Amino acid sequence: MGNKSETVTPARLDSDHVALEKNSTMSTPVGAGIKMDSGERRLNELGYKQELRREMFPVRRASWSRVGLGGGYFLHVVRGFCNGRNLQQFPGSLYFWAAHLAGPKWGPLASWICAWLETIGLVAGIGTQAYAGTQTLQNIILLSTGTNKNGGYLAPRSVFLAIYIGLCLIWAVLNSFALNLIALIDIVSMWWQVVGGTLIVVLLPLVATSTQSASYVFTKLEISSDATGITSPVYSVLLSWLVSQYSLYGYDAAAHLTEETKNADKNGPLAILSSIGMISVFGWAFILALIFSIQDPAYLYDPTNETAGRFVPAQILYDAFYGRYQSGTGAIILLVVIWGSFFFAGLSITTSAARVVYALSRDGGVPGSRVLRKVDRRVQVPVNAVWFSCAFAIILGLPILKLDVVFTAITSICTIGWVGGYAVPIFARMVIKSENFKRGPFHLGGASRWICLVAFLWICYTCVIFLLPTSYPIKLETFNYAPVALGVVLAAVMGWWMVDARHWFKGPVREIFLGDAIA
Repeated sequence: MGNKSETVTPARLDSDHVALEKNSTMSTPVGAGIKMDSGERRLNELGYKQELRREMFPVRRASWSRVGLGGGYFLHVVRGFCNGRNLQQFPGSLYFWAAHLAGPKWGPLASWICAWLETIGLVAGIGTQAYAGTQTLQNIILLSTGTNKNGGYLAPRSVFLAIYIGLCLIWAVLNSFALNLIALIDIVSMWWQVVGGTLIVVLLPLVATSTQSASYVFTKLEISSDATGITSPVYSVLLSWLVSQYSLYGYDAAAHLTEETKNADKNGPLAILSSIGMISVFGWAFILALIFSIQDPAYLYDPTNETAGRFVPAQILYDAFYGRYQSGTGAIILLVVIWGSFFFAGLSITTSAARVVYALSRDGGVPGSRVLRKVDRRVQVPVNAVWFSCAFAIILGLPILKLDVVFTAITSICTIGWVGGYAVPIFARMVIKSENFKRGPFHLGGASRWICLVAFLWICYTCVIFLLPTSYPIKLETFNYAPVALGVVLAAVMGWWMVDARHWFKGPVREIFLGDAIA
């Protein structure tokens, strides 16, 4: 197993994983006499060759497009500082950071765990956006055809699943074209979310005939026991943090695109922190606009309401516009804005998922690596990895036909995988000797280990909470299958490591060796 004697695909699609064979080292120093920016120089120092054209992806725009509208909190900023510091030191993705921070002895295991967690998170991330987009479209159709009260069409489970699969297939098709197309769509995505998010935040409270008081918004605890079966206020508060964890992932897109970014060792960390900052502001504003505009809290989950109690944001929008204009048209338009946010985020996450699957397959870390590592020479895209990622996202959504908590389960798998991937390099930085860590232009000084500790503990808390049930009583329809799905996959991955992979998997493979790197 492994890839020691295989021919290497000529195109490099992730800045941490284009490896040339050891017998193809260059006879002259890489970049001799060639002017390069600081990001490319750092990449060469770490043993990796610049292959992709820089500036293809403005990295802040890419990070923003993958995060989407949602809510954020202070502890995300703490985690962002840790990841930004790692990115400026090691321009590449999480898998790359873990390998270098853990050192020669533990690097292969650390990168193996990190790569698989990241792969799980990204593939499930496609599913979360597909489900959210499908749910939003379901409500758009329902409100457009007469609402739940007036004979509107509420898509049944089979149609819901068909739409879910359709979105995954559309993203796979679009990601099978040249990267310039995805870069163009990222521009549209950014402006769609900025303009559309601002429109919702400003317009909704103005349209609502009445608004909730500040004391209600900031101090009232609504458990909604009739809808969830949960009666404990403490348990409800613990679960309430989940929305910020799910909505604020994806800013590590800056790491996946470092090779296409000029001065990535500086702009990468700035992209991570600025995307967290922007989405935190927009997310808070979006959530506050919704909560302030609630007309009747008890009506939101009522199965007889206009949206069949299926999607609270849609009901809030409908109540506001119908109360003012006796028409739900405005709510439908704003739901289209929200749907667009999910669509663009899903498209971008598919891009990242394919890159990570491709990267891991380059080192033989995925079953069928020989197929998944192939790149379409016409468009320089790992098409097989794209379709592999979307296929597994579709498989994750199949329980839609029977279960009511599919979104919770897929979101749990996604977030645990993603933030678990963050945890590996953060923990490695906590235990690495200071003299073995070279500071770059972005660093945390003496507070580094304390900040990493806070971030690591927060990630551990997050992973535990996402494994808990969100609906009671627990039965087949409300069972959160995330612990089972994650347990099976992780057990298989670690079993593979113990039995076989530890003998040949060495993590990211260098393509420039010490004699060739530029000092």
